[in-house]
Amino acid sequence: MTLTVVDALSLPGDAAKPNEDAWGHDGNAAVVLDGATMLGDGLMPGPSDAAWIAQFGARRILAHLRDGAGARKALRGALGDAKKSFEALRRMPPDDVWQTPCASMMLVTEAQARLPLMRESALEGEVAVAGRAGAAERRHLRPASESRRGLEFLWFGDCAALLAQGDGPVVTIGETFASKSHESGFAAKLARQSGKAATDRAHFTEALRARRNRINSGDYWLFTPEPKAAAHAGRRIVKVRPGAHLLLASDGFAALASDYGVYDANRLMAAAREKGLAALGEELRAIENEDAAGARFARFKKSDDATAVLLRVD
Repeated sequence: MTLTVVDALSLPGDAAKPNEDAWGHDGNAAVVLDGATMLGDGLMPGPSDAAWIAQFGARRILAHLRDGAGARKALRGALGDAKKSFEALRRMPPDDVWQTPCASMMLVTEAQARLPLMRESALEGEVAVAGRAGAAERRHLRPASESRRGLEFLWFGDCAALLAQGDGPVVTIGETFASKSHESGFAAKLARQSGKAATDRAHFTEALRARRNRINSGDYWLFTPEPKAAAHAGRRIVKVRPGAHLLLASDGFAALASDYGVYDANRLMAAAREKGLAALGEELRAIENEDAAGARFARFKKSDDATAVLLRVD
């Protein structure tokens, strides 16, 4: 099974600042990472710890996959590499969790084994679901006699994947739509309490630091210099047919659907294929420029970095 790049886009949220998204592709795998903007001075060389963790993670995940590792093992290896690099290059150890570089991630690769085709799934095309809801959903699945190749997805945070096959509905993978509603609600609450625009991010540094201090605990794990995080990545395997299309996106791009409501998942995939990602990037920035203070759409930045990769499954 081959994943072929049809189109790709990566826009910085601010042309004067580093793009803290990164993506990579290598034959039967692709990944998008979205580095979390620093909430203080960085610890690593270079202009942005967030850009470093995203770019480093994309390179090392694909390198481990090329060496023959499965998705989870490749992720664990990349996290271990990040830990070694972070400890070797940082100016000093972090005083608090919020200083640690971290990123959301969506990784897709060919599932290494031929997987049983499942019936009675909650979503057409789904073979297995793992993670917080996986055990409950698997109870409703029973294996059929045939088998088919699948795609394996691993993710942290609010990067998204959309999968379109034939005339069926688009399957959404990840937690983008749920997590973004929580974030916009949080931004709106802080704006009401302070009387400041949520996009005036400097006023909310302490609240954002307190929130980030919860990473790598409970259900809130991200791509960080911590190999243990690999065991907490969301996971899903979906059976696919040749000719399917897949869209990987950071939350800054997925905001067209998750935040701004211009598209739903089905229409966003259709627009990506018909209009192209550059045109969608222009739509995204036009919406944000018209609502620069976040009065209509509460958020902590006027514009976030926005990355999307459209792939065809062959």
